[in-house]
Amino acid sequence: MNWLHHLIVLPILLPLVTAAVLIPVDERNRTLKGVLGFASTIAVFFAGVILMRAAATSGDGDSGAIVYLLGNWPAPFGIVLVLDRLSALMLVLTSVLALATQVFSMSKWHRAGHHFHSLVQLMLAGLNGAFLTGDLFNLFVFFEMMLAASYGLLLHGSGPMRVKAGLHYIAVNLAASSLFLIGVSMIYGATGTLNMADLALRIGTIGPESRMLMEAGAALLGIAFLVKAGMWPLGFWLPAAYSAATPPVAAIFAILTKVGVYILLRLSLLLFGSDAGNSAGFGQSILLYGGLLTIGFGAIGVLASQAMGRLAGYCVLVSSGTLIAAIGLGNGAVIGGALFYLVSSTLTICALFLLIELVERARDAGADVLAVTMEAYGDIDENEEEREVSVAVPGTVAVLGLCFSACAILLSGLPPLSGFLAKFAMLHGLFNPDSFGGDAPVSGAEWTYTALLILSGLAAMIAMNRVGIRTFWTSIEGTIPRVFLIEIAPVLMLLAVCAFLSLQAGSAMRYMDATAKALAEPQNYIGRVMSAPRAGPTGGD
Repeated sequence: MNWLHHLIVLPILLPLVTAAVLIPVDERNRTLKGVLGFASTIAVFFAGVILMRAAATSGDGDSGAIVYLLGNWPAPFGIVLVLDRLSALMLVLTSVLALATQVFSMSKWHRAGHHFHSLVQLMLAGLNGAFLTGDLFNLFVFFEMMLAASYGLLLHGSGPMRVKAGLHYIAVNLAASSLFLIGVSMIYGATGTLNMADLALRIGTIGPESRMLMEAGAALLGIAFLVKAGMWPLGFWLPAAYSAATPPVAAIFAILTKVGVYILLRLSLLLFGSDAGNSAGFGQSILLYGGLLTIGFGAIGVLASQAMGRLAGYCVLVSSGTLIAAIGLGNGAVIGGALFYLVSSTLTICALFLLIELVERARDAGADVLAVTMEAYGDIDENEEEREVSVAVPGTVAVLGLCFSACAILLSGLPPLSGFLAKFAMLHGLFNPDSFGGDAPVSGAEWTYTALLILSGLAAMIAMNRVGIRTFWTSIEGTIPRVFLIEIAPVLMLLAVCAFLSLQAGSAMRYMDATAKALAEPQNYIGRVMSAPRAGPTGGD
């Protein structure tokens, strides 16, 4: 066992220790707490990059997994952490979002309440643990750690709307956690194990008397994850909660729905693949049609939203629905493009939540409603419009407008940025599944997915254009927001990452396709976990 194996535990251990160190620090030293939290996240980011490179080059071919035995107990008896291409990708994505939100919060938002940076570090530890764990019980532990921190973050800043949305959020997620725990108990009762690799081996061999109990437990698990992913009708809470949160909290929450998507993708291909016997493909149709309905519901919400915060919340639902339906299609060629879309859409939505606060800073409350009323009743001074034609656009507004335009292009899926490339990759995989051994004709559900993918982009383009015109072109306030460099820099950084993905789309898609192939062939993952050697003289190196 070399130092790289020990590095796997760092993305969990370092944020956890940092959170414990920050809690007793006096709240008057928030800048110090912010610097320490940022340093921790930077270290996690670099560790994630190193682990991502290791996952891409480990094992035979491109599907190797690196296993870390906590306590030096072999699987399935001990706790295992498993690093592969997918988990490494999620580690890096999470740390990028955490860096952006922490920098943005340093301007003023970390002073809106207590223990902001400690809660961010706790949530980061829970997220990274959920991505790395190799058994369902510890998935529950890390899931609860993540949720507990998110409860405090959503209530950060107080206020009636925030408290109301926070209480709804807590109630819904506590119910989902109860279903999670019940489902885990039922699966353990039916199979006698909670290790994911061991489960994959046993599911295909359990008898019919235990299969119903196991599938019922898996269904409860699926509901818990779909609540977190925001699938319709389980995601009714999401737009209100995300729009009520403070901007940096809403931005980091963009990754939370992807936790549900990640777990659904991981378990559906690992536990219910072709080797699962009579349980093969369990729940796949629910994911497909639920995802399609979520895309449609989210697109309608995007068109109907007048407030920018709710518009961004419904964009989260469109993103989740697109990914859930891609999993439900059962087409391995689509998964690579879906992973590319996951990264691009998450970065864009995070940037949009941060940008909304900067754009709305100089706007009066209810400006969107007033603008709609003026349009409906024609209450616009035409002479004033003519006088405003030659007014120069201030530099701050120009930068904000360009960032908003980039977000609109990315969410709409217009060329040449990564949003278009991701959707094109998904459609290419849908109609050209040859590399994954598929040759079936395109089904009606796949045609529906194609149509909704295009129409949801059209809905985002219409809504973003409408909001952009009201905000930057026909604004009724005429004031210029005061924006600091520490606030606009994270937005520019996130959009720059999207631009980099666009320029390096070939390399990125090769990584995503290799990840999709590894997920579709889980034998390597299972073999690595079950045969992982113990450290020391009992197990060798």
